[in-house]
Amino acid sequence: MRGSSGKRGTVQAGRPRTDAPRTAGRHDTGRGERAATARSGGAGGPGASRRVTATYVYGIIPSDVDLTPGTRGVGDPPNAVELVRHGEIAALVSDISTDRPLGRPDDLVAHERLLDATAAEVPVLPLRFGAVVTDARAVVDELLAPHHDEFLTTLSELEGRAEYVVKGRYVERTVLREVLDEEPEIARLRDAIRGRPEEATWDARMRLGELVNTSIAAKREADTGELVGALDPLCVSILVREPTHEQDAAHVALLADTDRWPEIEEALDEFGTRWAGRVELRLLGPLAPYDFVRT
Repeated sequence: MRGSSGKRGTVQAGRPRTDAPRTAGRHDTGRGERAATARSGGAGGPGASRRVTATYVYGIIPSDVDLTPGTRGVGDPPNAVELVRHGEIAALVSDISTDRPLGRPDDLVAHERLLDATAAEVPVLPLRFGAVVTDARAVVDELLAPHHDEFLTTLSELEGRAEYVVKGRYVERTVLREVLDEEPEIARLRDAIRGRPEEATWDARMRLGELVNTSIAAKREADTGELVGALDPLCVSILVREPTHEQDAAHVALLADTDRWPEIEEALDEFGTRWAGRVELRLLGPLAPYDFVRT
C-alpha cells in the first residue's frame, strides 16, 4: 500500500523569497525580544495577583528567520512564540506561567507541532520537551552564547534536510499464517493446545508464545534490513529504532535532503505494493531531526 505522509500538526511556515528574511512557524511580529519575568496579571493595584513567568525553549534556528504571525506553543491557552537572537542563531521561545505544571499531552503535541512545522522550512535543532530557563537573557547567556559556533555548524549541516520516519506494522493474520507455515514446531504446539484448558497447557502456551515472538523478531530483522538497504542510498543518515509493538515490522528514522522526498515516497510505494496485505506502511515527515542531533 502507499505510505501515508505529511506534516504533523497544522502550523505552517512559508519559505521566504531569496531577498527577504526567512520564516518559520507562526509568530506575532513586532514584539521583539523581551525577558520573561515576574509581572502582574490583570489590572495593577495593591490587591493584584502576580503571575510569575519563565521562558520555555523549543529549539534553535538560524537568526535570519522571521516567524509568521500567530504562532502559538505550549500553555492553556497556548502562548505566543517569539525569537531570541544571538549572533547567527536564534531560539524559539515563549513565556510560560510557573504555577502551571508542564507535561500535559497537549503541551507535548504543541512542542512537536511547532518544531516539525519549522523543520519543513528551515533547519532546526530541537530541544527536549520541558526545557525552561528563567528569562530571555538566560536563553542567551546559558544556551546561545556558549554554544553559538557548535549550533551554527550543525544548523548549516541540516540546511535543506529533515527527518522522516517509516513505520511498518505486520497484518497479524498474515504474519501468523507465515509463522505457522514456516515453523513446524509452532504448528505442532498450536494443535496440541487447541481445545484444551489453559491451566493444563500452560507450559506449552508459554513455549508457543516464545517461539512466535522469536519468529516474528527474525522476520522484523530481515524486513527492516531490506527496507534500510533500499532507502539508505536516498538518505544522509539512517537509524533503526527499537520496535514499539510486538507486531512492528520496521521502525526507521531517516535524515534526508527534502528534495529527495519524491524518491523516498516512490521507494516506499514499491514496498507497499510488494508487502500488500502483509505490512501496513506509514511515512511521517518532514519532522525536526530528533534522532540525529543532540542539544
